[in-house]
Amino acid sequence: MRKFNLFIKRVIDLLGSVIGLIVLSPLLILIAVSIKLTSKGPVFFRQERLGKDGKVFKIIKFRTMVVNAENLGSGLFVKSESDSRITKVGKILRATSLDELPQLFNVLSGKMSLVGPRPPVPHHPYEFEEYSEFQRKRFEMKPGMTGLAQVTVRNSVPWDKRILKDVEYIENFNVWLDIKIIFRTIKKITKKE
Repeated sequence: MRKFNLFIKRVIDLLGSVIGLIVLSPLLILIAVSIKLTSKGPVFFRQERLGKDGKVFKIIKFRTMVVNAENLGSGLFVKSESDSRITKVGKILRATSLDELPQLFNVLSGKMSLVGPRPPVPHHPYEFEEYSEFQRKRFEMKPGMTGLAQVTVRNSVPWDKRILKDVEYIENFNVWLDIKIIFRTIKKITKKE
């Protein structure tokens, strides 16, 4: 049954990413032009992340910060939305989660899924080898654009508690759970907390 659910999940990922990219293409172009006109640097931000089985891949997002932001100020961490490294357009993109839309290309290529654990950077919160055997379960499936942790605890708890939600998702995975998470994500985005 799990294999069948994983097959259906991939079909949903393919259809969702293709339809999403087509339907959202005018918005994607508008965002790209806005980024280009208002700040120096590339439209997209690519960053190494840990994917399925701990394999490294490059996640794609719209750039919301100044070029080289990882080496300035708080590095990887954004302590508040008033962080001076965030561009004017970036503030809007981050507040609406629109910066995440290019990850549809990651889903289309098979590196990510619409739903799954969020992919961490290779060295935070841990190096792959430092995750416990239990915590490594979160890498048994492709990472997602959204997930159980995002619709329940998001960033309100430390990483170790988010990992518990990721493992809970892996252990209870089925297509209906994915569909529920997608609808909860849409609700969270449209009713900003």
